[in-house]
Amino acid sequence: MDPLRAFRLDGRVVIVTGATSGLGLGFARAVTAVGGSVVLAGRRKDRLTDIEGKLAAGGARVASQQTDVADPDECRRLVDFAMAEFGRVDGLVNNAGVGESMPASRATPEHFRGVIDINLGGVFWMAQACAKVMRPGSSIVNVSSVLGLIAPRFPQAAYAASKAGVIGLTRDLAQQWSGRKGIRVNALCPGYFRTEMTEDGVRELAQNVQANSMMGRFGTQEELDPALIYLLGSGSSYTTGTTLVVDGGMVAL
Repeated sequence: MDPLRAFRLDGRVVIVTGATSGLGLGFARAVTAVGGSVVLAGRRKDRLTDIEGKLAAGGARVASQQTDVADPDECRRLVDFAMAEFGRVDGLVNNAGVGESMPASRATPEHFRGVIDINLGGVFWMAQACAKVMRPGSSIVNVSSVLGLIAPRFPQAAYAASKAGVIGLTRDLAQQWSGRKGIRVNALCPGYFRTEMTEDGVRELAQNVQANSMMGRFGTQEELDPALIYLLGSGSSYTTGTTLVVDGGMVAL
């Protein structure tokens, strides 16, 4: 067997949430680059249409649907749409997320609940909807963060709580579904990467990364994509319930 074939997604259909920008857009491109078909999901319809058109022009099999993952009904409709378009769902990249720096003493109930509803609730609702149609051998990748594992250097109580919750949820779903359904569930924990979410405080974040990681720099999309493809593909057929950290040595420091 050629080991590189384990990093191919030919014939597989993958839903990517939060696909209109940042890491999610990069993940969608990576899936199509290794032969997979992709269903793009996000809240910005115009961006979805634009990205779908560009990927399709490059020869990818792609479809998109506007989706708010905090709404369980919309998550179910997204999976129904994927099944109608492609007839199967083999992978889910639970990437949709929001977050901002805010002192815990000033956080409102609406702010805290809003972050949890998307970052944690959305992960659960999407996983639940996909698990109902996925075949054995399918893979769910929940995108968490190093801030689910270490104390943030900035006040981000809601975000950190949601990302820690994703890791716990990943372990539980893996326990429930890996043996009985043959669906693997893993978490991917990125460190700091340049995205729309990090642009506002990029100078302060860069100083934080330089001081608190072994490699002292932001990661690039190209350094994260192979980890995602590994978790989605057959190369990780004996990997479930785990947390794969790609952070330039932040957690280990």
